[in-house]
Order: sequence, then C-alpha cells, then structure tokens
Amino acid sequence: MISSTRIVRFCLAAVLLSGAAACAGRPQGVLVPTHREVAGANVVRMLVATTRAPDATQPGEMFSGERGRALSFADIAVSIPPYRKVGEVQWPQSEPADPMRDFTTVEARLLSEPAALAEFDRRIARTPKRQALVFVHGYNTRFAEAVYRFAQIVHDSDAPVLPVLFTWPSRGKLLQYGYDHESANYSRDSLEAVLQALTRDPNVGEVSILAHSMGNWATLEALRQMAIRNHGLPPKIRNVMLAAPDVDFDVFRRQIMAMGVRLSLFTLFVSRDDEALAVSKRVWGDKPRLGAVDPNAEPYHDVLDRDRIQVVDLTDVSASGDALGHTKFAEAPAVVRSIGARLATGQPLSDGGAGVGEKLGMVAAGAASTMGAAAGVAVAAPFAIVDPRTRENLGDRFEAVGDQAGDTLESGARIAR
Repeated sequence: MISSTRIVRFCLAAVLLSGAAACAGRPQGVLVPTHREVAGANVVRMLVATTRAPDATQPGEMFSGERGRALSFADIAVSIPPYRKVGEVQWPQSEPADPMRDFTTVEARLLSEPAALAEFDRRIARTPKRQALVFVHGYNTRFAEAVYRFAQIVHDSDAPVLPVLFTWPSRGKLLQYGYDHESANYSRDSLEAVLQALTRDPNVGEVSILAHSMGNWATLEALRQMAIRNHGLPPKIRNVMLAAPDVDFDVFRRQIMAMGVRLSLFTLFVSRDDEALAVSKRVWGDKPRLGAVDPNAEPYHDVLDRDRIQVVDLTDVSASGDALGHTKFAEAPAVVRSIGARLATGQPLSDGGAGVGEKLGMVAAGAASTMGAAAGVAVAAPFAIVDPRTRENLGDRFEAVGDQAGDTLESGARIAR
C-alpha cells in the first residue's frame, strides 16, 4: 500500500518538475558529432539497434519517441570527461560543450543493417571473450538519454565488452506511461531478432543483457519468445541482469516457466524502498512489482529459489541523488564500480569472502554464479524523474489528463488513510 506521504511526494514531484521546465529543460541536440577527441577523456563506442522512428528534422536528435516501421541501426561514440563523479552523466551546460567537463558526442552515424553487422563483427573480434553487452533502457527515456546513460555505465563499470544499445520508442514524457508500455510490447519481436542474430553469429562468444525498469518487460518477453522458438535459451546467453524490473511478479513466474531457465542465468536487483515501483504497483491493480519484492519473504523466496534466480537486495544501499530508490545503480558509484569490475573478470558476486554480493546484501536464492557482464542502470523511473537535466514541461499533459490523474491520486490517498 502506498502511504499518504508517498502520494504527496509524487504529487509534489510532478508539480515541481512542471514548474521547473522553463529553467532546466531536457537535453536537446547533443548528438551532433564534434569529431574531436581530447587527451584525458575516454571514448565509449557503441552500436545501436532501435525501433524508434528516425528524426531528421532536428539536428543532434537522430531518433524520436515515435514507433519506426523497421529496425534502424547507428554507430555512436561518446567522450567521457576526466573530471566527474562516477555514476553521473554530465550533460553539456552550454554550447559548445567542453569535453573536459561534459559528455560530448564524437561520432554519430546511421548504418544500414549489413554495415552494422560488419562493424559488429569487426569490433567483437577485438573484445576479450568476444562478449557483447546488450542494454535495454526503461520508461521515460529519450534517445540521447539512453545513449549517454549507457556510455556512463560502460565507462564506469570498466568492463571489456562490446556495447550494444537496444532502444525502444519511449516518448520521454512523464505522463506517457501507457504509450511507453505499449511501445515496449511493440519492440519485443525486434529485440528477439537482435538477440537471435547475436547468438547465431559465430564471431560471438558470450551475450550478456542488462535491462532496467520497463525495459525488463520487453527483455523478458523477447527471451520467452526466443526460448519457445528455440526450445530453450541459447547457451551463448550467459547472464541476464534485471535491474528494478517494472514487471508483475505473477507474470514473471509464467515467463520464467516458459524459458526453462538454467542455473544462475538470471540476476535480479531489488529494493523494497523503490517508491517509483510502489506507484507502478498501484497503477497495475496493486500487484507486486518484481523489482520491489522482499526476496526473503514468501511466496517470493520459494519462487526465486525454485527458478534459480540469484538476487541482490539493494534496500540498504543509499544513493544521495536517488530520492525514489529506483536508480541506485546510477547514483551509487561503488555499486557500478565494484559489480562491473567483478563481473568483467568473470568472478562470482559472492566468493565466500567479503565479496561484492555480501557488501551489497546478496540473497542466496540460488547457487552463486560466475558471470561475465557489466552492470549499471539507466535513469528512467515510472512516474518520477529526479535528475534536473531530464525535467520537462508537463503543462500540456497535465491539462489533458489532469482530471484522471487527480482522481487516481485522490483515490490512492483515501486508500492509504
């Protein structure tokens, strides 16, 4: 049940975000390439597959939040400044951006499918273990935000992987939750196609997947379809990390049953103080969201143990910039660094000593696994954004849905009382 305090905080956050839009805004045009690399900065190069519609009307946008008719591909290089806090994305504060202080786009070009496959094969051959990391972002995420956040995750985790961003048509608007959810549904077949192509590529050694929030829905659906089609998940998929999944727990049980999951394939990151998922729970009929369950309580413990799900409980991990408890990976530098470094070496999260898993509160819901992947999380929380660089004007949306939203919140407050 959502407390009245949480309802008030949500309402206040929405109002504050709307009022701050004129001052803060959201990043625009940051994907205009500078073709410039500077000493001291690090460059993250990623390949992109997207179901978004191309956007040629605004320089530096590349793709919109509308649905494309087919998969599109891109090659993007992001420069990471040397002077920054781990876990943060430094959006440009002025133009031109300062590569010693800001994230900047070095290269950004569209690719045909054959060109994307050729570029992928060329890069994967130079990657240790020939490992690809596929990242699927969450709700309320614009294209540039997905790109920059994934670049931050790859850089801060220091994992030797080939980054592949799968980005689906999120409109990047606070009150477009329904549209975003249906866009995730719209994209699951394309995500499956990408995963099928990667696992069938003889140049690929391993595939790891990291999904956040609503991106978990598209990921789990794609994997479910893949398992049914292939009579099981391909052995090249070594690790699937589910960060704060905005997924109904009962539905997750059915999805896992359809996959025939093998030992230690899935790692689930949960936090019981995730207020964004608390709001989502109310929206979805008061059904528990997977990312906010108590893994030690029944029936969750029994299900997670039976299905061999490894769980990391982040409830007691604090992150100063994450007021809602939904983006702890992004806001807690030690989490990104330690998990990314350990997974990159193929070591288990908990090794019997003072391992990463023990420090973060790992729950032994299954046998501890050896995994090779980077970890992190993108910014995008259901019905709430706390990053001032991602605020936008919601006035038009509040006018359109104000009565409905008000009724929902008022009802929630009455229930809480």
